Amino acid sequence: DTGFIESSSGRWNVIDVIEEGDVAHLLDSKPDLSVGDIVRGHIDWDRRYRLMRLHTADHILTAILYEERGALVTGGHIDPEYAKSDFNLERGEREVFEEAIRKVNEIASSGIEVKIYFLPREEAMKIPGIVKLAAKMPPTLERLRIVEIPGIDIQADGGPHVRNTREIGEVKLLKVENKGKGKKRVYFTVP
Repeated sequence: DTGFIESSSGRWNVIDVIEEGDVAHLLDSKPDLSVGDIVRGHIDWDRRYRLMRLHTADHILTAILYEERGALVTGGHIDPEYAKSDFNLERGEREVFEEAIRKVNEIASSGIEVKIYFLPREEAMKIPGIVKLAAKMPPTLERLRIVEIPGIDIQADGGPHVRNTREIGEVKLLKVENKGKGKKRVYFTVP
């Protein structure tokens, strides 16, 4: 996330957030703060909400390609302007992704509530298709955060999502790239 932190002594832009046990906010300049000072954090909501919409759309796209073609996600990135996902597909002409995006839009417009909850790892791993990432989930996680779009997708995932698929808006395919044998990359965006 980005945004800013403010106190009575100033305002500092958050340029990155790192979580390694504690949460650290990286600022654009050294703050004039003392231990005990009261600060208030503000998220760049427009940016966050766009990332949420793209992320949930990506889950739907991933579910469609997994269900119809057995494709796993081998990489990806979500940026405020677009999302890109890599799939282990031998054949993936542009038409395959155009049809998948059409289905994403159909599902998104149906207004499905997105559920988020936690399960013990052992219980979660019994759910078919719970991990669609080729790299799998880190074995050290004892509890997994589950993101479920009922009837469409269920995945272990730690990212931000919308509450209802209708919030996604219309997904637009930007481009499809061949990234080598058995690897296709798709770029898409939302309004």
